[in-house]
Amino acid sequence: MSGRNEVQSWTTAVNQSLHMVWQKIKRQLILVMSFLLAALWYCRRLYAYLAQLLKWWSRYLQRKFKKNLSVLAEVDLLGYCAREWKGETKQAKQMKAAYEELFWKHHIKYIRQVRRDNYCALRAVLFQVFSQGIYFPSWMKERDILKLPEKLLYSQGCNWIQQYSFGPERYTGANVFGKLRKCMETLKTQWTEISGVKDHDERGNMCNILFSDENKEYKLYEAIKFIMLYQVVEAYEQMKNEQKRVPVLFSLLFARDTSSDPLSFMMNHLNSIGDTGGLEQVEMFLLGYLLEVNIRVYRLYKFNTEEFQVNYPEEYHRDWQEVSLLTEDDHHYHIPIIRI
Repeated sequence: MSGRNEVQSWTTAVNQSLHMVWQKIKRQLILVMSFLLAALWYCRRLYAYLAQLLKWWSRYLQRKFKKNLSVLAEVDLLGYCAREWKGETKQAKQMKAAYEELFWKHHIKYIRQVRRDNYCALRAVLFQVFSQGIYFPSWMKERDILKLPEKLLYSQGCNWIQQYSFGPERYTGANVFGKLRKCMETLKTQWTEISGVKDHDERGNMCNILFSDENKEYKLYEAIKFIMLYQVVEAYEQMKNEQKRVPVLFSLLFARDTSSDPLSFMMNHLNSIGDTGGLEQVEMFLLGYLLEVNIRVYRLYKFNTEEFQVNYPEEYHRDWQEVSLLTEDDHHYHIPIIRI
């Protein structure tokens, strides 16, 4: 009997001890669980906040990128026409007919809008040269374009190039050579890098990034402008010395009273590009010639005439690659996209 009582007493003592231990552990477990639940709630709130912040930042960058992008993504051609020409005026009807002609006959299904400024033509052409992976023209492979500014000054005595204007920035004086070299370096570096990429989509992404960087973008245009001047000086010297036959476009250029020699060409035409004016037809001929590309332009305001579709230059080689432009006024240009 006494043995049974001892067992009961021992069992009761053990139960009481376990109960006391459980009560202590229970309170600690409740505190730990409460802490973990609070931490989990906080982490969820923090995650939701960071996700919202990341989403906002992504939208901000997209808006900023789109705002800075000087060549927009392609949109439906006829949809673009419908938004731009809603009226029933004579001009609106002509434009609608011209856009339909492009869509059905020339298989131009989309359009990429180009920023409307006085670099517009240069931008539309150079964007396509880069995005198509067109490499340097043959004459440029034989010369170091970085040395062209010094060559004009020292070899050909063109000290008047100190009056060269960088778009709205006029008459930089002796600093012109340093600025021109930076422009030429940017052109050579970007052209080499992008043309070396074989994948079309990757080149397109690189072009989108480049043509959303205004600083680099304008250096490209000023470099091309200066190369145009270099070509004009070369042709002028050849014509003066009767060294060899030059393309007809230079005869047209020097026939103008405002560009009878390289200096007047620079002062009256080249310096205004990017500032108060864009490229005229003669400069478009020159641009195609120096890049060795056929620039095909659809001039919508010339619809139903022989000048609706023109090539710059007219004397282009069959092995030259082609870029296309679309214009409603010969001032602002967009990029037509062909889909067959």
